[in-house]
Amino acid sequence: MLRLWICLHLPSLPLEVFRPSWSTELPTAVLESEKVCAMTPMAARAGVRLGMRRGGVLTMAPQTLIFDRAPQKEAEGLRRAATALLQFSPNVVEAEEACVLVDVSASLRLFGGIRKLVRRVRATARALGVTPMTGCAPTAQGAWLLARAGGGRALSHRSLERQVTRMSAAVLPAARPYLEWLDGLGCTALGDLRRLPRAGLQRRCGQELNETLDRALGLAPEIFEWLEAPPSFTARAELPDRIEHAEATLLYARGLIVQMLGWLAAHQLAVTRIAVELQHERGRSAVPPTVVEIALAEPSWSEDHLMRLLRERLARVQVEAPMIAVRLSVTDVQPKDPPSEDLFPEPGGTPEDHARVMELLTARLGAENILRPALQADYRPEVANGWEPAVGKPRPAQRAPNLPRPAWLLDKPIALLERDHRPFYGSPLHLVSPPERIEAGWWAGDLVTRDYYVAEGKDHSFYWIFCERMASPEGDTARWYLHGLFG
Repeated sequence: MLRLWICLHLPSLPLEVFRPSWSTELPTAVLESEKVCAMTPMAARAGVRLGMRRGGVLTMAPQTLIFDRAPQKEAEGLRRAATALLQFSPNVVEAEEACVLVDVSASLRLFGGIRKLVRRVRATARALGVTPMTGCAPTAQGAWLLARAGGGRALSHRSLERQVTRMSAAVLPAARPYLEWLDGLGCTALGDLRRLPRAGLQRRCGQELNETLDRALGLAPEIFEWLEAPPSFTARAELPDRIEHAEATLLYARGLIVQMLGWLAAHQLAVTRIAVELQHERGRSAVPPTVVEIALAEPSWSEDHLMRLLRERLARVQVEAPMIAVRLSVTDVQPKDPPSEDLFPEPGGTPEDHARVMELLTARLGAENILRPALQADYRPEVANGWEPAVGKPRPAQRAPNLPRPAWLLDKPIALLERDHRPFYGSPLHLVSPPERIEAGWWAGDLVTRDYYVAEGKDHSFYWIFCERMASPEGDTARWYLHGLFG
């Protein structure tokens, strides 16, 4: 099987590290060794160029915000991107110069081919706030070179060799210290280096240059240290400014959800409960974080579904103070079940579809308004017919009596008239079942002594009625009551 790699180069990562600290209204530049290594388009329009020193930047555009590179924060940003890409393959590598390598050889069929997979990988990176350069090749080093050269795709070794030999020698890190010497020899492309005597090139430039080219072209083995997902998941995103509306944090929460999906895929898990913390300003007037908990009726790992639920919940949240950060934590998970489809699926959707609808309604209307029946261990019908939130773990199932029960139980029984010594409800009712005697509730001071019957009306509707064996608790003179209707 031909191996295939995707490399994502994140050239804007140094800028993204400092995004919460700078405004989009001012040009921004990041310095490395006192030279500009990254800048915003606004800074470029103001005259700032790569390699320019601090003094030159301030001369060209005095209002420019200048930051020194933060290697630790950049490493954290790269780790977030690598974690998110675990949802496409378990073989992910953090590479040099802000690159992430993904071995997608075994994932192509699952995601519908290389084109669809590349689009999803790029969409995942954009959800994290970065715009990647993408390279795709049969070797990891080849994909890395294509991404660093501005992006490209080579699906065969012959195509890869053709593209690599045309690249500038400056793309290869091992060749950069010797560019002036190589330029004097007329070697400006990697193909020119391949034509030089191998032994002489190794004595002059070291062994790494030849080995890197060999790995890129598939002539030498590649060894990797795969990324391992942590045992638990929690992630935090700083906001670019103080935000007063909870719904405005949805864009930043999406990046956290994308990271969570990679973590879930790495552990073969599905989430059933998450907690989103909206963190407020610190100081004397600090308030505790606003916590939004989302419980799912069925385990899920769908980005679209989780985003819909979070959007509905955030739209109903009122915060007490401006927010400065968002934190996402996974609080409950279950092993992911493999997808299974019936040969002849039933109409009306799957149980998972029904659960998603219930979760969406719960997020929109509140858990107290979306309920499901929950049978209680009691013989009295009005007590046994309990309710619980439709989303969440159900209570332990209680044993229901093996007797007819109506689909619609009235909140309060309706007293019935008697005509010719028979109960009357629109028409005389004919008893069609033997009596079911219920005597219960004495331990709670609410004694019930009733004989229940299934009765049929003139229009062939069926009713659940009872006869009081003792005096009515309400003091009514009626003996017969309507308590439910059959469907």
